[in-house]
Amino acid sequence: MFYDIKQRLALRSNLTAEQMLAHGRSVLAIEASALTQLGDQLDESFPQAIELLLATSGRVIVSGMGKSGHVARKMAATFSSTGLPAFFVHPGEAAHGDLGMITPGDVLVALSNSGATSELQPIMRHARLLDCPVIGITSQRGSPMGQIATVCLTLPRVREACPANISPTTTTTLMLALGDALAVTVMHAHGISRTQLELLHPGGSIGSRLLPVDKMMHEGAELPLVSADAPMQDVLVIMTEKSFGIAGVIDAAGRLIGTITDGDLRRKIDGLLARSAGDVMTASPKTIPGGTYAEDAFAIMTINRITALFVMDADAPERPIGLLHIHDLNRLGMTPAQQ
Repeated sequence: MFYDIKQRLALRSNLTAEQMLAHGRSVLAIEASALTQLGDQLDESFPQAIELLLATSGRVIVSGMGKSGHVARKMAATFSSTGLPAFFVHPGEAAHGDLGMITPGDVLVALSNSGATSELQPIMRHARLLDCPVIGITSQRGSPMGQIATVCLTLPRVREACPANISPTTTTTLMLALGDALAVTVMHAHGISRTQLELLHPGGSIGSRLLPVDKMMHEGAELPLVSADAPMQDVLVIMTEKSFGIAGVIDAAGRLIGTITDGDLRRKIDGLLARSAGDVMTASPKTIPGGTYAEDAFAIMTINRITALFVMDADAPERPIGLLHIHDLNRLGMTPAQQ
């Protein structure tokens, strides 16, 4: 029986904030415990499944019904984003003409907690007719799925976090985590590099984090560079014009020998205008080489509590070729909360 809106609101008002918090923690504890059980019971079927995924000459087809289907969609997306071509096939649609999407050389990953989902039977039988390996994910090894599957990954028998032990919650969390374990292990075995991941994630947060600093740094006339013998009056003009809160101090050969920041100006305010850049600068500043990933540059800034980094020439590590400011990374959505 479903409650109407007035009944739902009445029930909500009977829960205190402490009770809501306690219940939320209880659900997370149940699912965390189940994940530990899953890790403890992984057996030889896991590496067997990995071998099947590594050996495929085609694509990975992932299928499931209901909540397992939602997990299957995410699993296919994770496989694809980590270098293993994959897509989701709805088992109901497969039985009505979409079986042609499966071709020899593919691998089928089928998800069903009970292992007896009737809609999955046609797609699994079709895969076996094509000699496509089937990786089954279920809590029932002796189920129809377990009997058809080439390799069966068995989930621990756990209680759903749902109070009635009906709504798929804990079991779908286990499926989701197991899919991640498969994808990341295959990625590791394939030796997928960060450069390759960058090609697979050109947009969004991941793409931003894997963006080389060379593509966002300030360079050329934008660089706030001064010579070591430059009067501090000239340095202040450069720092004001460039608006980065920093100036790089270079020697006659164009090598970076120090930096002057707003903090240096405050610490050495007495007699400041009577000094040269070399007198005020901080020697051996933090720098990064060209090609550094944005997320790594952000980590360096965060750990060292600095707001700008000079980017150095990979072939001449002492020569600055660019400047990266924290605001450049903030515009990509990187904030201290991500660390």
